[in-house]
Amino acid sequence: MNGKRVLQVLIALLILVSGFLVYSLFFEKEELVQEAPAPEEPAKADITHLEILCVGDVMYHSSQLTAAVQEDGTYHFEETYQYVKPYIQRADVAIFNLETTFGQAPYTGYPSFSTPDILAENLRSVGFDVAATANNHVNDRGVLGIDRTLQVLRQQHFVTTGSRDVLSRPRWATRMVKGIWVGTLAYTYQTPSLPGRVSINGSFVSQETADRINSFGYENMDAEVAKINEQVGLMKQSGMDIVILYLHWGEEYQLKANPWQHYIKESLTQNSDIDMIFGSHPHTLQEMELANQRVPVYFSLGNFVSNQRLETLGNRYTETGAMARVTLEYDRTAREITGLVMEAIPTWVEKYKKDGRDHYFIIPLDEQLEQNPQLLYSGHLARARQAKEDALGLLGTFRIQQQFRALEESREELQRNGEE
Repeated sequence: MNGKRVLQVLIALLILVSGFLVYSLFFEKEELVQEAPAPEEPAKADITHLEILCVGDVMYHSSQLTAAVQEDGTYHFEETYQYVKPYIQRADVAIFNLETTFGQAPYTGYPSFSTPDILAENLRSVGFDVAATANNHVNDRGVLGIDRTLQVLRQQHFVTTGSRDVLSRPRWATRMVKGIWVGTLAYTYQTPSLPGRVSINGSFVSQETADRINSFGYENMDAEVAKINEQVGLMKQSGMDIVILYLHWGEEYQLKANPWQHYIKESLTQNSDIDMIFGSHPHTLQEMELANQRVPVYFSLGNFVSNQRLETLGNRYTETGAMARVTLEYDRTAREITGLVMEAIPTWVEKYKKDGRDHYFIIPLDEQLEQNPQLLYSGHLARARQAKEDALGLLGTFRIQQQFRALEESREELQRNGEE
């Protein structure tokens, strides 16, 4: 019996060992030869094209106000913009610098600007979306003028940047276009002042007023650039995909950017969150460039409309401006700009007298220039041609194109060839 029991135990052990071996050979081997999971495919690019248009100073002198008075005593300004309106309406985002206030009557031009409210309605119907109010005339009618200007603009559904009526408001304007958040941040220069004081256009302002205005001083530019960069950081944290700066800077009537403008540009374009820089204040055009092969910079877009001209200042360059147009290729998946075209469409302010009053028109110096009916009527075609020639000389070019993906690929190719 003992021998039989031992045999049974041995048989049972043999069965267990055999079963384990069979499991190992078939099941574990099967588990080992299973294919590794395929790597995830990279997310496909989601390319959107976005057109940003920006113009320089919208400024109304006394003669322009007189020209805008209708027979019934009301004002109307839209006639001036009829030839540039198609460019403005085509853009996804259109920006201008309002170098006047809506400070109520009496309506005045230089040196203390206040323009009828209907101008805001006319500019909106022309197609503008974003109003920059940071300039040396922002305080022409004091704090009440600052506040009322913003209220009038918002009644016409503008988003605004450059000044604030409520200090809890962000300093930038935001606009959603084609699923992309576009933020615009405007700043103006301060005139030299005492330490701890802010001066706008040569006059000290109260701390309450200073807090309302986006401004920077030239005395400590590194600190001022850091202040602007801090706001840019807040814009990105709030969800802005595209960040635009509009800087009121430089020297009046100078045809080239000064060293301060270049220093600020070089400092700010080190910030990878800043996508483009537009400028105004000199009242003349200045050069444009693609900084760091990445950031479109227009140092000064000149006057979009004003009465500054050869007859009033002895300076023909104040009649010429430009519409800056930046067309972006934006990858919504990667949340980055993958290419752009930066252009400038030069403009010239036509003025002539008809039916007992002055007429102003902003003329785009484009392929329709030779057929423009206003120039044919006034006989000013030669002046407009000269303005186009001046614009090309000042800007340096009318078009720069950059494809960032192609640029990166070419750099990689060069590096590979160098290694080989």
